Amino acid sequence: MPRPLITTLGVAAGSTALLALAVTQGWLGPDVGRGANFCERAHDGVVAQPANTLSNLGFVVAGLLVASHAQRRQDDPAHARDVMSTTVATFFACVVVLLGPGSAAMHATQSEWGGHLDMLSMYLVAGFAAAWAWVRWTRRGTTAFVTAYVACVAACELVGLWPDPVPVVHYSGNLAFGVLLVVAVVLETALWRRGETSRVFRHGVVALASMLVAFAIWLLSNAGWCDPDSLLQGHAAWHLLCSVAAYWLYRLYASELIST
Repeated sequence: MPRPLITTLGVAAGSTALLALAVTQGWLGPDVGRGANFCERAHDGVVAQPANTLSNLGFVVAGLLVASHAQRRQDDPAHARDVMSTTVATFFACVVVLLGPGSAAMHATQSEWGGHLDMLSMYLVAGFAAAWAWVRWTRRGTTAFVTAYVACVAACELVGLWPDPVPVVHYSGNLAFGVLLVVAVVLETALWRRGETSRVFRHGVVALASMLVAFAIWLLSNAGWCDPDSLLQGHAAWHLLCSVAAYWLYRLYASELIST
């Protein structure tokens, strides 16, 4: 059986170390202004956007909290009734952790490759939410989940190739990310209404509320309600609130039990 916390700590340490090397050694390429639209003025030095970069530690902390909770569940005799297995919980914890270095890669360097890593990390977590909801709704197994997950991430990558701006969210990849989250919300609500399993649905409400507030701040910050020279950045708040949403989404998953 996997040990969630050890595994997730390894992913956190490894990905953070790789990010530090990539930033200091220039592996991600030159600064092309990727992410410059998120208000914070680029600084001279190693890290271009300090607030928007360091706020991504929230995802690492959230992922480790998920792993810690998953490990406690693994040691609980009632674990046999859980819908989410320890393996899947550990995988989700690692995906949440990777959001941190992935997003920080763009904000620290403003490079093209940093931007790609940022979007990929977003696709990984949104793809999980949509695929996990779909596989439970359709009563499918592990193979179907893996297939759906890969398909969701691949679809986001393809949509992200669209070069023209889109309304509200600006970039086609952001639109794909949002669509997957909407799909997940719709399916989670349908699962709750179907009532085949029990869960603490308020955890999902907290996750959704955190995400909606984060999105509102994201919109306001992009509309110019920000100070480029301040360390109090709306986009940094977006990161922190999204990390809160990811944790409570996991708590919704972890609370789901097979009815007896």
